[in-house]
Amino acid sequence: MTIFHFIISFVLAYLFGSIPSGYWIGKIFYKKNILELGSGNIGTTNTFRTLGTIPGVVVLILDLCKGILGASMATIWGSAPHWMFMVVGLGAILGHTFSIWIGFKGGKAVATSVGVLLLYSPVMFLAAVIAFITAILLTSMVSVGSMLGFTVVTLLSVFWLHDWFLATIALVLTVFVFYRHRSNVKRILNGTESKVPFGLIYWLSKKS
Repeated sequence: MTIFHFIISFVLAYLFGSIPSGYWIGKIFYKKNILELGSGNIGTTNTFRTLGTIPGVVVLILDLCKGILGASMATIWGSAPHWMFMVVGLGAILGHTFSIWIGFKGGKAVATSVGVLLLYSPVMFLAAVIAFITAILLTSMVSVGSMLGFTVVTLLSVFWLHDWFLATIALVLTVFVFYRHRSNVKRILNGTESKVPFGLIYWLSKKS
């Protein structure tokens, strides 16, 4: 792949990633501007909270697909080195986070990043999903699951796979995800973070 081909692939990945699924679904089907609701985020969690379960699931799937489709742009010119999935996929992650369609606003890079990870390493994708689900079942907080999932991928990349390329990218994304969740971290520490209606903490709060 030449530099010219890489630039085109990266731009295409960015454009796919920048499709504001949550925003468009809110506008078209619910006549609501998700940027003005809840956290103002266009991602899965805010869609669940402000629009409901069905649109939340749809946005989750679409955001995952944006990462998968974006990363796959590495192969539009033919075969490419395996690591190129991750590099080109970063375009989709940037697009989701800073969408050209909504004034460079966007989501927190979680679902789209996981979609990219699926193409790069299905095993690490599975590890991230298990960590995410486990954290939610224990804490009833999506934000904790998101941050833990990225942390687990980073640690496993270093200590299990010894994949320093993935570890470096994962570490950068982990720091970025923690930064994007800084308001959630404050609410977690204050005990005011929103909880999903299931999981151990939610069940214990209902029992008390």
